[in-house]
Amino acid sequence: MKFKALGAFAGLALLAACSSPTTPASTAYNGSGATTTGAAPGSEQDLVANVGDRVFYAFNHSDLSSDSDATLGRQAAWLAKYPSVNVLIAGNADERGTETYNLALGNRRADSARDYLVAQGVAATRIQTISYGKDCPVAAGNDDASYQQNRNAITSVQGFNPQNCH
Repeated sequence: MKFKALGAFAGLALLAACSSPTTPASTAYNGSGATTTGAAPGSEQDLVANVGDRVFYAFNHSDLSSDSDATLGRQAAWLAKYPSVNVLIAGNADERGTETYNLALGNRRADSARDYLVAQGVAATRIQTISYGKDCPVAAGNDDASYQQNRNAITSVQGFNPQNCH
């Protein structure tokens, strides 16, 4: 009986140790009309929270939309502010199409995002690209909403892999 109680207590203690309280990031006004989170300046979290880390594409396309231009413009300004930060742009596709086609499409998507940043003055040496094709979906599902989320190029601070791929 003592062992059962001790085992139950140990299990609860283990669960409590594994769970961490989720505290929302603090938000502050930065004086330019935008709010910023408590993320460390120049970090992956800063990029995601204050700039946006991904752009989306139409089915079978790699050209940028006006929404993509706006996001990439913010990324270019952010990269100008943090000149020591290097990034990885991962091009992705939805699950439709062959592996070969989707790898090439993901590559074109990553390249279009990189080319935009370079045109905005970001040194090409600071940007790496990779294509995951359809191998690293961000949204599970076989519906239009999932497909739309998976047709993207995701910019991440070098050394951080938000998709946990390869």
